[in-house]
Amino acid sequence: MAEDVFKALADPTRRRILDELAERDGQTLFELCGRLVAKHGLGLSRQAVSQHLAVLESAGLVVPRRQGRYKFHDLNTEPLEHLVTRWLRPDAPGSAS
Repeated sequence: MAEDVFKALADPTRRRILDELAERDGQTLFELCGRLVAKHGLGLSRQAVSQHLAVLESAGLVVPRRQGRYKFHDLNTEPLEHLVTRWLRPDAPGSAS
């Protein structure tokens, strides 16, 4: 699982997506695309952003939820907390891998 998190974090666009979700959680694909263009000048297609979101989802960093016909994306910090615990607090319960 840590490998998936590192792979997801290796890409600067995915880190920007996480930054946007950290700033305002629960965004749709359309909202994320708009914010990436407006704040970062990234003119990515919705398909490209969707592919980045799929990588973040497979790493557990983003959790999708459906509400009616909309799909919202929520930030999940648990995988990051696990990594911090693993190396920065190795004596904490549940830190062994």
